[in-house]
Amino acid sequence: MKIQGRMFIWLSLFILVVAIVYGVWSKEPVGTTALFLAFGLSIMIGFYLAFTARRMDSLAQDNKEAEVVDEAGEVGFFSPHSWQPFALAIGGALLFLSVAIGWWLAYFSAPLLLIGLWGWVFEYYRGESRTQ
Repeated sequence: MKIQGRMFIWLSLFILVVAIVYGVWSKEPVGTTALFLAFGLSIMIGFYLAFTARRMDSLAQDNKEAEVVDEAGEVGFFSPHSWQPFALAIGGALLFLSVAIGWWLAYFSAPLLLIGLWGWVFEYYRGESRTQ
């Protein structure tokens, strides 16, 4: 995380220089404001990463002699057979399409979104345990 913190801090300094040069040359307030906001966001992320890296143990990515295997570990659990993301994708696509076509389409997409979300949240729920 030390490397990422330094990268964001250097990126924020670059954005600051670009914002100043852009503001002086263009005299356009919207783009200049956007660049200064991008500087602020980048510096916040950089300082957070640098602040957190000082309080953590050294990671494999911070060691120059580390191998790829050193960072390996459990990634997480991914359901191999779930249809719920498909239902959410169709419902979300229809909901965003309703902005272009008409709001009446949202009435058809909202139940599909809710069914997909409900199914995804409770996909592996087996009920309360009744062991005594």
